[in-house]
Amino acid sequence: MSTTGHAQTHPAFCAGIQHFAAAWPDFAALGVSPAIAADATAIADPHDPSAVFQTLQMADALRYLTLQITGAKGSGHPGGFASAADAYAALVMLGHTNIVTEVGHHAPGFYSAMFLDTSLETMGIRTVADLRERFRERDGLLGHLSGAIPGLLAPAGPLGQGQHFAMAGALLHPGTLFPVTIGDGGMGEPYVLNAMTHFHTAYPQTTNFLPVLVWNGYSQEHHSMCSTWSNDRMLAYWRGHGFQEVVLVDARDYDDAGQDGAYVDSSRFSHGQRLAFAGAVLSGAARAAESALGGRLTAFIVKQLKGAGVHTVGAKSHNLYPRDTLDQPHILEGLQRRALNPEAWATVRANFVRAGGGPAAMTAVTERELALAPLSTLPLQDFAVGDKQVPATAFGALVAYVGQQDARFVVTNADGNEASAMKNINDALKIRHPTADPLYNQEPGGQVYEPLNEDACAGLAAALALFGARAAWLSYESFAINGWPIVQTVAQAMAELRRKTPSLVCMFTAGALEQGRNGWTHQRPEIENYFAAMMRNGNTYPLFPCDANMIQAAYAWALDSHNKCVPIIASKSPLPIRTSPAQARAAIETGAVTLYESTGGKRTVVFAVTGDMVLLPVFAARDALEAAGYRVRVVAVANPRRLYRPSDIAWDTVSQPDPTFMDDAHFNALFDGDALLGVTGGASGSLEPVLLRTRAPRRDVFAWKRGETTASPDELFTLNVMTGADLAARCQSLLG
Repeated sequence: MSTTGHAQTHPAFCAGIQHFAAAWPDFAALGVSPAIAADATAIADPHDPSAVFQTLQMADALRYLTLQITGAKGSGHPGGFASAADAYAALVMLGHTNIVTEVGHHAPGFYSAMFLDTSLETMGIRTVADLRERFRERDGLLGHLSGAIPGLLAPAGPLGQGQHFAMAGALLHPGTLFPVTIGDGGMGEPYVLNAMTHFHTAYPQTTNFLPVLVWNGYSQEHHSMCSTWSNDRMLAYWRGHGFQEVVLVDARDYDDAGQDGAYVDSSRFSHGQRLAFAGAVLSGAARAAESALGGRLTAFIVKQLKGAGVHTVGAKSHNLYPRDTLDQPHILEGLQRRALNPEAWATVRANFVRAGGGPAAMTAVTERELALAPLSTLPLQDFAVGDKQVPATAFGALVAYVGQQDARFVVTNADGNEASAMKNINDALKIRHPTADPLYNQEPGGQVYEPLNEDACAGLAAALALFGARAAWLSYESFAINGWPIVQTVAQAMAELRRKTPSLVCMFTAGALEQGRNGWTHQRPEIENYFAAMMRNGNTYPLFPCDANMIQAAYAWALDSHNKCVPIIASKSPLPIRTSPAQARAAIETGAVTLYESTGGKRTVVFAVTGDMVLLPVFAARDALEAAGYRVRVVAVANPRRLYRPSDIAWDTVSQPDPTFMDDAHFNALFDGDALLGVTGGASGSLEPVLLRTRAPRRDVFAWKRGETTASPDELFTLNVMTGADLAARCQSLLG
């Protein structure tokens, strides 16, 4: 039975709900008084009939809202969350509301939950009509999850990332459960369970995260790759990855509707069997949560057909198209089947508001800033100009100090700190490993996290930073692309956050020029163009320190910043010190610094340079040009984000906005000349702000072209036509 919202008295927040229904059988006895008491944060007993009844009510409320808000826009993804609704409702009823997901397509379900617990009221979303209007709109509810939404802990969009947020939360907040919903559509990918396995090996006591597999048999447009697996095979799969407790609830065990296939829709059961299934999910979730909080690596699996309880099932339920509007028969029928009576909506809201101690916008761990250990004064070294020092080693000394001051600090690195001339980090902080071995700096309590997987390295470091802790991801520049997508996701999330959080710091060594003998596989600096593109976002700052003094200034600056993404690129070879500490600090803060300027000459050539080793041929070109009578200025472009014009950057749209840009007078003093040559040992995008603003009448760029197996950096400079002779010749041709 369905009636319009105008025919009945309903709670004010229900304005905009199109369909109400008669109360379920036994509603007066089981559905009126909220199962979560007014002074409680969770139900008292998962076997209590009222708790089971209201868990099912909550699941149907989530399904109804998910379908109605997506149908309101003829857009969005109702099907995946529909099969997760029972598990989500069970976790909420148990008081576990710090829930993350790796499935961005579950967004409308998560938004519905935040609406029901009143978290969205801080956005002005107070009624279902508001919810419908603001879904998938600017300044509203993004099509995929955003941590900017009150109550939501983390973003979700690219698959395979959510487990990192759950693990970071678990590490930072012992005693709090962090469920993470995972879709079976991505179970053919190895990195989700791979990441959790390495984390559990490194942190065996941290089990308070709970992967919740939504096993519904379908991916986005087809059957999932594990859809043919038996229950035993799925259990073995998780156990084979170290999970000690795997709780599986299969809807088929409760089906009394004669449905075909391994996956069934629980909403098609009789009312009694729907309650039996909801009870099994609730008690299974309680068992899994208790196990995870009790020190056992645990997974919870709910197996039921994708789209259970909405407009259709299978992959066809995944998303709506413009034709799937609220007046279409299949959408109408789906809503009418999920309609609740007004009193049930009031009960659902009361349980949501009470669960976990209050609305997620007030109680989620990410809704407040995490207290950080004080660092005092960094032990910066003053290297003399003209000396040779290894930038990576100077950086490592500071990282080691930070870790010694901050016990929560984690360094991640897949390829090894020692290989990047940062053994000092391992010496001080130790590699976290169950096998203690002093020869390899291994200790069970170490702060260096070393999975051989850049996704896992980037993921944990990024998640820790997003959740409010200091962390650093270190890698070879050539391999960083394998983990960068989650950094990009988190950088955007930090740009939207309503609170301060430490900046996400990365340092990438072994530039292309240092890896000749390994061939092109280790010579892939093109990721620098990725960094450069992200500068326009407003909170991404790639730093190119030119020496060991400047890399110390770069890290000090990054540590003192908030809500930024700071990739630092530097060498692991001994290179000349070209700046004093004061010059280094000024370069990072303002964007660039003059390293050298001739005292005379007929016309001026300006070299705008990002990088350190690439300065070797630049200074060789200087010698040749000065000998030919030219005036030469060499400028280190250390922080190119500072060199853009304010109008180039979305700086005023981000959290913790940074309006600092080099003004025209200072820019022109650095880069005015008769000819300007941009030079980089990586990709050319980092030089864009210089090329946009320079007034030099003649200009050109020398950048990395490709790698090859060679015996020395000089051979790579030759291959890429970047020798001192090449640079000098090009300058002379520019000036005629």
